[in-house]
Amino acid sequence: MNRSLNKIFAVCALLLATQLQAQTIAVTGGTVHTLGGAGVIENGTVLIRDGRIVAVGKGVEVPRDAQLIDASGKIVTPGLFDAYTDFGVKEVSAVEGTVDSAQSGERFSASFDVSYAINPRSILIGVNRIEGVTRAAVVPGSSWGEAGSVFSGQVAVIDLAGPGDWLTRSSAAMFVRLGESGSGLSGGSRVNAMLALRDGLEEARDYSANRRSWEQGAHWEYTLKRKDLDALLPVLTGSTPLLVQVERASDISQALRLKKDFGLKMAILGGAEAWIVADELAAAGVSVVLDPQRNLPGGFDSLGATLENAARLNKAGVMIAFTAGGTHNARNITQYAGLAVANGLPYQVALEAMTVNPARIYGVSSEVGSLEAGKLADLVIWSGDPLELSTFADQVVIRGKAIPMVSRATLLRDRYLELNTERPQAYKK
Repeated sequence: MNRSLNKIFAVCALLLATQLQAQTIAVTGGTVHTLGGAGVIENGTVLIRDGRIVAVGKGVEVPRDAQLIDASGKIVTPGLFDAYTDFGVKEVSAVEGTVDSAQSGERFSASFDVSYAINPRSILIGVNRIEGVTRAAVVPGSSWGEAGSVFSGQVAVIDLAGPGDWLTRSSAAMFVRLGESGSGLSGGSRVNAMLALRDGLEEARDYSANRRSWEQGAHWEYTLKRKDLDALLPVLTGSTPLLVQVERASDISQALRLKKDFGLKMAILGGAEAWIVADELAAAGVSVVLDPQRNLPGGFDSLGATLENAARLNKAGVMIAFTAGGTHNARNITQYAGLAVANGLPYQVALEAMTVNPARIYGVSSEVGSLEAGKLADLVIWSGDPLELSTFADQVVIRGKAIPMVSRATLLRDRYLELNTERPQAYKK
């Protein structure tokens, strides 16, 4: 009898868990920018079940048990994707104990996997999440000086839903530095940086061809450690892109030469002067991750910085993705996109540059970046045009879950908005 009851309870628990997991949400009535094949849908519906989009369109049948979210008169877009951050690995840059984005010394280089240190409970995640940022690339940093390496390590793609299944993809790209930044890491010359990068790739290629003899001690020793060599193998096969931080046009051309010599998949990060070599980038099929608000030279590497960088690259056929250039204010990415539009970039391309394009660069566009059936349900319901300064996110959905629209910042705001004398003095401090 007890066994029968236990089976019944187990079946009931399983059914209940399945029902909870398979919650259906319908976002109705909004202007839906799918950034997919369906384009823009007026008075559209996004139907979500079990964390994924089931249907997108006009006149979609909504199940009677669905949780309804009314987006009438509002704009619905995919969640924003910042293509360069250090979410969860840097809380306060001046406090060493909160910084895990980089290593000093030479213990590891290419194998440095930043995903092991990410804190999904970071205060910065909540602050940016309620303003529409749902995914981000977390990029490792580099130490500066002779002990550094041009190989900073492996990029991770995360969602901003908080604890749980937040890691979208580890090893989404291999991050390296060239130009002035790489020079500072490798002995004071751009030549050193490029040779160090080429040496590393050549060692990994040789290691791939002679691994067995190396393991048996019958092959020459490598400069890189085994873990670093293993981490570079997917880069050589093209399954993992090489993300190259570089600004100057001539350095970008050298990076493209490297791509051709090794048959790599590549994207440029920074690219202040990328517009100068836009045709070369387009011909090589290399994307650029850029901060669209950069306008003034930050040094001799970026003398050609211009607000028209994004528009000129797009006109030449280069795929672009946006970053706000700093984790604390990743939420400002929509404002920066607005600047790019004001300086010639088509509106739709600006939306793509902070949603589906970064997803394409990091190899996760089959899961996120656009509102299409089968994809994870990351979306934002905006009060108005998301590129306008006065617009805010009314509701954010990540992995099919409506996110509470609160953060530490809003809680502090509400706490200190009105201070009455009945509260203790400690509360007011």
